[in-house]
Amino acid sequence: MTKSVRLFSNEESLSLNWLHAFAFGSFHVLVLLAPWYFSWDALGLAILMHWLCGSVGICLGYHRLLAHRSLRLPKWLEYVVVTIGVLALQGGPLFWVGTHRMHHAFTEDNVRDPYSANRGFWWSHVLWLLYPQGQTFDAAAHCRFVPKIAQDPYYCWLERHFVAPQLLLALLFYGLGGWSYVLYGIVVRTVVLWHCTWFINSATHVWGYCTFEIKDGSRNLWWAALLTYGEGWHNNHHANPKIATAGRQWWEVDSTWWVILGLERLGLAHGVRRPRAKMTMAQRA
Repeated sequence: MTKSVRLFSNEESLSLNWLHAFAFGSFHVLVLLAPWYFSWDALGLAILMHWLCGSVGICLGYHRLLAHRSLRLPKWLEYVVVTIGVLALQGGPLFWVGTHRMHHAFTEDNVRDPYSANRGFWWSHVLWLLYPQGQTFDAAAHCRFVPKIAQDPYYCWLERHFVAPQLLLALLFYGLGGWSYVLYGIVVRTVVLWHCTWFINSATHVWGYCTFEIKDGSRNLWWAALLTYGEGWHNNHHANPKIATAGRQWWEVDSTWWVILGLERLGLAHGVRRPRAKMTMAQRA
């Protein structure tokens, strides 16, 4: 069942995806139960899982490793990190990386950029997930943008069954701490992490400062960087997406970069791409 609406003037109407609306809406409603299931250890679990899924899974695994290939990991470790990314409940690797590469290829194009900031804050924040348009949810289009990932049997399995690892994790949490652990370790951290990630699509194209002169409206936003373990230095990232670090100044905190450095020193991360030594702040991408 779909409902057609006109979200913006002078464009074709879009249809609400009721399955997506129900899924996102249900999680947001369940968060309201949090005060009745509160415990300090459950809150600690939520914070730990927010970091693990957000920094290691999404920022390092989905984004810097798969989407931009700014470093290499041993295949076994790559699979572990990407599986952690799946636990963030932001879609499978083909969908997430495919739409992100569309975003970089057609930044702020109202049709081809899935979460174009030109369509407004709320569109780039969440409405793009509720009102499918163009090739945003076209699996064949994702495969064209991520051909190597689409050839990997394990990633294809994760794409089809990305909810399954989350269910197994929920069973583990229930066994360890009951419904309190499930609510905080799954629902609360998922909803908070959703909005933190979405702020990179929305807020960092509205507020902040520009270090590099580039054609799109991406900006560096300190509080978004803190919430997303470094991803909020969005202007820096758009200036050179293949660089493994998002922060360029000493005060631009990028904690995901610290994880990458740690893996490199352990001999687990290779080919880590760094900024060119002579790159200046005024340099164009």
